[in-house]
Amino acid sequence: MLQSDEWHLIEIHGPAEMEPDRPIGYGAFGVVWSVTDPRDGRKVALKKMPNVFQNLVSCKRVFRELRMLCFFKHDNVLSALDILQPPQIDCFEEIYVITELMQSDLHKVIVSPQPLTTDHIKVFLYQILRGLKYLHSAGILHRDIKPGNLLVNSNCLLKICDFGLARVEEPDPSRHMTQEVVTQYYRAPEVLMGCQHYTSSIDVWSVGCIFAELLGRRILFQAQSPIQQLDLITDLLGTPPLSAMASACEGARAHILRGPHKPPSLSVLYMLSDGATHEAVHLLCRMLVFDPAKRISGSDALSHPYLDEGRLRYHTCMCKCCYSVPSGRVYTRDFEPPADRPFSHNYEQSMHSVWQGKELIHRFITEHQQGKRVPLCINPQSAAFKTFIR
Repeated sequence: MLQSDEWHLIEIHGPAEMEPDRPIGYGAFGVVWSVTDPRDGRKVALKKMPNVFQNLVSCKRVFRELRMLCFFKHDNVLSALDILQPPQIDCFEEIYVITELMQSDLHKVIVSPQPLTTDHIKVFLYQILRGLKYLHSAGILHRDIKPGNLLVNSNCLLKICDFGLARVEEPDPSRHMTQEVVTQYYRAPEVLMGCQHYTSSIDVWSVGCIFAELLGRRILFQAQSPIQQLDLITDLLGTPPLSAMASACEGARAHILRGPHKPPSLSVLYMLSDGATHEAVHLLCRMLVFDPAKRISGSDALSHPYLDEGRLRYHTCMCKCCYSVPSGRVYTRDFEPPADRPFSHNYEQSMHSVWQGKELIHRFITEHQQGKRVPLCINPQSAAFKTFIR
């Protein structure tokens, strides 16, 4: 796990100033540094969102991510603790968001030499699906679920992060959605085949790939190109029926049909590791279904018996929703709560120009800070400031 360094606080007058210390991650649209909140000495993460106002698409994307981070209220989903005080609107070019500081991510854990027991895998997978159920219940598709976007602490607490590619699920199947989503190794077959409309099932496919990676300590479908990625998937699952390719583009469908017929070879999943038990492989096969309409949902996956021990371990000693009393443990009524309301993106319809976007974002941050603690700003005299702002 990553070790936190010691920071030195500075004297403050007016808005509290934070000093960037070191980079800890790079997301799809921003860089993350570790810092200390000078108001209470708490170590937190500071995400810089640069180039916000390059064009209208960028404005909408950043505002969407910012609103999501402020909307989230779930232990397995990273949320905004605070937003740094913006300058006057004429000088407003970047956004700085404070989140909880996590020690590592699942990619680093998987490639490390440290042992991963079946208990580890179950409690990690349980938390991923628990957070995913929350997102999907709010109508949000993450669209970039991968080990590097799953933050973890030394106590195995996990949080889904990086919502730079996230969007609200599109209920109208006639509305086209971008295909430039999901890191290739974790990309669902419908996206690889050029499907113009997809659902939350693309996130479930990604989780299935991660589940296999946790079991085998290696990437399940590691290809050099999208076409090769599709070939590796059909090598495992077999040639899909025409009904499973109904929404695919003609070129992708032709590529599958002109190749030799492949039988499924799912039995090779038992060779991932000793942890690939019948229950584990059964759940994995429910996630890695070629046809998205037949793929298990994140919510239903949580009911699979493979996760019973992960649920018990999480709610016995890790969660914040249950608590201990002298007579024993008091458990919450709902172990996997959904969002209390859908995430609204109606504001995007009123954003018609970059300047209008800048005004909306500036107003949102200002209103978000009302009634909060002493506002925060970056200390420009910090030794790491020049590196951070690049």
